[in-house]
Amino acid sequence: MSHVTHDKNKTLARIRRIRGQAEALERAFAQENESASILQQIAAIRGAINGLLMVVLERQLHEHESSSAPAKQHHLQHKQLMHLLKICLK
Repeated sequence: MSHVTHDKNKTLARIRRIRGQAEALERAFAQENESASILQQIAAIRGAINGLLMVVLERQLHEHESSSAPAKQHHLQHKQLMHLLKICLK
């Protein structure tokens, strides 16, 4: 179970870094920094969010793969996974 805790801690650290980036963006906008600098920060946040999205999706896929659920429940999990992918890829 220690790998789960380690993964959770890494993911939480990633989320905290994103929060820090968002707070820095807010300060830059409040201080009326250059538009180029603000756009660069937005792009960095978007990249960080996309990275987080991939980590969470990968975890979801792994859970789905390793599931030993009955066929009916496995089908439902598959539909839920597809729904999540559609939401994430919009």
